[in-house]
Amino acid sequence: MAATLGIVVFAHGSRDARWRAPVEAVAARAAALDPAAKVECAYLDMVEPDLVTAVERLVAAGVAAVRVVPLFLGVGKHLREDLPRLVDDLRGRHPGIQVTLREAVGEDPDVIELLARKALEM
Repeated sequence: MAATLGIVVFAHGSRDARWRAPVEAVAARAAALDPAAKVECAYLDMVEPDLVTAVERLVAAGVAAVRVVPLFLGVGKHLREDLPRLVDDLRGRHPGIQVTLREAVGEDPDVIELLARKALEM
């Protein structure tokens, strides 16, 4: 039996509740593409749940590994400093769970290509 993967779709957060819709859509689509994966959203600021809460939910659901996927276009202070520190803290809290941090989605060549094509659409 394969180990259950937990995925955290991680974004900055906003006071505007409508801002969450695309983040939650990404999480829902990931869950639909891999029904065996457990998928949670988490936010750095202004919105719940935070990263710790989302990972706690995944651990309680029995995941063996957690992948944090930052939905950021670029790497600023939050991704260079804040998020790695949060992930290191999670590793300390859950030494039996493999926690990995992906690159910002905006650095992925496929995402860059998609965004460029969207910019050229009429």
